[in-house]
Amino acid sequence: MALPNIKIGEFDGPFDLLLYLIKQNKMDIYDIKIYDITIQYMDYINQMKEFDLEITSEFILMAATLLEIKSKTLLPKQKDEESNEEDPRKDLVEKLLEYKLFKEAAGFFKEKSLYTGTVFTKKPEVIDDTKSKKHTNEDFINNTTILDLYGLYSKLIEQYKTKQNNNNFIEKRIFVDKYKIEDKSQFIMDKLKEVKNTNFLNIVQDCECKMEVVVTFLALLELIKQRSIKIIQNGNFDNIFIERVEIDGQD
Repeated sequence: MALPNIKIGEFDGPFDLLLYLIKQNKMDIYDIKIYDITIQYMDYINQMKEFDLEITSEFILMAATLLEIKSKTLLPKQKDEESNEEDPRKDLVEKLLEYKLFKEAAGFFKEKSLYTGTVFTKKPEVIDDTKSKKHTNEDFINNTTILDLYGLYSKLIEQYKTKQNNNNFIEKRIFVDKYKIEDKSQFIMDKLKEVKNTNFLNIVQDCECKMEVVVTFLALLELIKQRSIKIIQNGNFDNIFIERVEIDGQD
């Protein structure tokens, strides 16, 4: 049998070479053709000598083992010995399987090590704060009278009192399970049955406290995950527009 093309020195040891020869010859590792493998292995040893490469003791020991197994397979056997004698290739096959297992494990961990310590970062985002800087204190005060400021202040106080009265003076204690994501999810979907789209400020305008706003926002995220709604936000800190997703052509 012709010797396959072998790159001298690319193997880590004798078992590595044997696995390569078995694979190249498309042999079953449990049924190694020991005669062919031994010839090819010895040819490899001779090539190492021709290239003046140092032949380690491991390669020499494997060569001796192969020759021993080969000689045992060539010896004539009696009929009664055939049934009792173990296959001389058994120990070699077991060691090859063990080596193959560790080699595959080493390759797996080597691949994983390439990603060890890798950090995936978000690209820096340029926040356009021109809107927030557009109106300076001077611009706000310009052409504004004391009466205008007082009117604005009175309007805010009135809105606050109205909200407090409508909420019937909210209890200071807030129970953990008072606001539930499931209830808020249903609330949002009911809102979207009336109108196809709305915005987050409209959803939370009647919220009693920050906790209820937070739970409402979590419900919004859950609906997005379920693909029941889709949202649009044009920029950082802008209002969040909510639109229900039509399923099978139904609103």
